[in-house]
Amino acid sequence: MTFSLIAKDSDGSIGLIVASKFFACGAVVPFVSDTVAVASQAFCNPVWGTEGRDRMRTGESADAVLADLVARDEGRAIRQAHMMDRDGQFAAHTGAECVDWAGHVIRDDHSVAGNMLAGAKVIEATSDAYVAGAGKPFAERLISAMMAGEAEGGDKRGRQAAGLVIHRGESHPWLDLRADDHADPLGELARLWDVAQERYVHFAKGMPTSERFSGYPTRDGIDADIAEAEEQRKAQGRASRSHAVEVE
Repeated sequence: MTFSLIAKDSDGSIGLIVASKFFACGAVVPFVSDTVAVASQAFCNPVWGTEGRDRMRTGESADAVLADLVARDEGRAIRQAHMMDRDGQFAAHTGAECVDWAGHVIRDDHSVAGNMLAGAKVIEATSDAYVAGAGKPFAERLISAMMAGEAEGGDKRGRQAAGLVIHRGESHPWLDLRADDHADPLGELARLWDVAQERYVHFAKGMPTSERFSGYPTRDGIDADIAEAEEQRKAQGRASRSHAVEVE
């Protein structure tokens, strides 16, 4: 199952996006922190994710950590993983018994891996689209790249779920979106990202950080930004894509 993309944006943000014909892949594949990321997939071993993330955060390289995980795991032939360490270096493993098509690609600022895919063109298109998307908002760039891979066939079994996690220098995520059981999961992530522009991204500006423990403890500026975004959306003639229900 599954194809996924790990990337580090020019501002230091770390993102991992995954799509699969597998329920709730966004819950079992991504392991991301403030400085590193791991995608554990195929016949996934979540310990590769938790241990790999913790060890790379302390300074171990992606190559060394992955080599050790592969050597220790008797199920290595059916595992697939790719990861990025705190220095921005990538490593990947595709087990010899992962279901075709299975493979990975590593670039300077991102990696893509997948199994049970329509072919190598899936990860190639994902990588190419990520490169071509430079300048887009990071979340949009990640989603667009995965949509390009899906357009080349994606998971050969079909579509069911997707997930997107982005960290901005904190142990907690800045954004964490999931479509766990959906006919168009990447399209649903795109809708959720659009809805996030209405309130969430403005609220997130005031969220506490490790350096600013209290964040912005008042709503000063936040409500104004939300109102401005609402005015711009209406001026552009765009209806809200939110499914939220207001209480009368």
